[in-house]
Amino acid sequence: MTPSTVGLGAAEIAKLVRSKQISAQEVAEEHLALVRLQDPVLNSFLQITDDAAIASAKAVDAKVAKGEDPGELAGVPVALKDNLVTRGFATTCASQILKGWRPPYTATVVEKITRAGGVVLGKTNLDEFAMGSSTENSSFGPTRNPYDLNRVPGGSSGGSAAAVAARFAPLALGSDTGGSIRQPAALCGIVGVKPTYGMVSRYGLIAFASSLDQIGPFARSVKDAALMLQVIAGHDPRDSTSLESGVPDLLSDIDGGVEGLRIGIIEELIDGVAPMVGSAIAEAANSLSAQGAKVEYVSVPAVRYGLSAYYLIAPAEASSNLARYDGVRYGLRVAGQDMNETYISSRTKGFGPEVKRRIMLGTFALSSGYYDAYYGKAQKVRTMIINSFQKAYERFDVLLSPTAPTTAFELGAKAADPLSMYLSDVCTIPTNLAGHPAMSVPYGLGENEMPIGVQILAPALGEVNMLRVARAVEKGSPLIRRKLFWE
Repeated sequence: MTPSTVGLGAAEIAKLVRSKQISAQEVAEEHLALVRLQDPVLNSFLQITDDAAIASAKAVDAKVAKGEDPGELAGVPVALKDNLVTRGFATTCASQILKGWRPPYTATVVEKITRAGGVVLGKTNLDEFAMGSSTENSSFGPTRNPYDLNRVPGGSSGGSAAAVAARFAPLALGSDTGGSIRQPAALCGIVGVKPTYGMVSRYGLIAFASSLDQIGPFARSVKDAALMLQVIAGHDPRDSTSLESGVPDLLSDIDGGVEGLRIGIIEELIDGVAPMVGSAIAEAANSLSAQGAKVEYVSVPAVRYGLSAYYLIAPAEASSNLARYDGVRYGLRVAGQDMNETYISSRTKGFGPEVKRRIMLGTFALSSGYYDAYYGKAQKVRTMIINSFQKAYERFDVLLSPTAPTTAFELGAKAADPLSMYLSDVCTIPTNLAGHPAMSVPYGLGENEMPIGVQILAPALGEVNMLRVARAVEKGSPLIRRKLFWE
């Protein structure tokens, strides 16, 4: 009898496939069957690419049969956020404006996953153009949290996070502009990593805010997240922001422990969080201290201004990036009496309310007479945040904070209050503004028995220490025993 691979980690599946204990095709078929059966309730996938997945799995099996190396992700199912372009398959960004568009090229990270033997199952749901914190802004309906179907999975990469948490795939990719990997990872009780800006190629990522966006992995363990990051990282000449420095070995020292490491708890990001979230951070800090780390509180004062600066810089860049969706070159076209009316009609029907809100905010911030007062000042605050972090990293190797101020909230609870929704990312945004790496690791259950995430932050290219600390947090974490919706 073929062993079940649902619920196994990526490294375990790859090992079974390499040793011929199970075929990549069997792994793919089992996961696809689960997605077909259960995802209509969860709505984590926008598109399931059955035929392409089976073809990829067969290619992996052919390599194994010939004695060739099938790659680090041999036969491992992977889900992709639907803002990563895939040649020949619809890429929508969960927006009507891209209805019917099939990209003529494939994102670099997707190419790397395929070369490493990964099997792409399909494209996952998101807040439209990655603008949101709950995956309720999708044009194709909200994704639900796999631990409680009445609650959100976080956003904007909620589909990817929910798919991994629900065991539809052991790995997924998301994008993180202000917390869109880490926040849903926290709310869904899994691991999510935002790498150093430029460590992972953005070629083929449909841009939200180009100076902030970064692609990263979701997994159910720190080691699997590190494995995925190792695969997708590296210089890409097709991305002008791609770093030319080599990729460090992220796995060899991941169990090296935290003895002697200096870890700072960010005081400003503890204030105002839910009581059980604050307690989880304290418990994680105590666990790290017991494992030999030197843990202290640290003030990083400029992070208080992160939310304000972000909601000028990100919408400004979005306003520019989304100007290309005009109803002419690709996607939805609503014909008008003249070209100007066609532009207006196409964008009015094609974009949802949150995207329109951010385009208008960004256009205002960049407009004549307001540029220096808003966008220019926000960039100065961004520099303050970078300097504030730099000062903290002179004393500490990594920093610690909550990932999100609360556990997952109910669907619709914040839909009518944009500011309340924006505050969901108050702990994650400062790292994006600095361009530094950060990740979320699950740490027990909080209010309403929903998962809590602990955020580990590091200086630029500090992923090795970040992952070591994350692994130590994971080892000390209480087990999440709550059942998934389909169990």
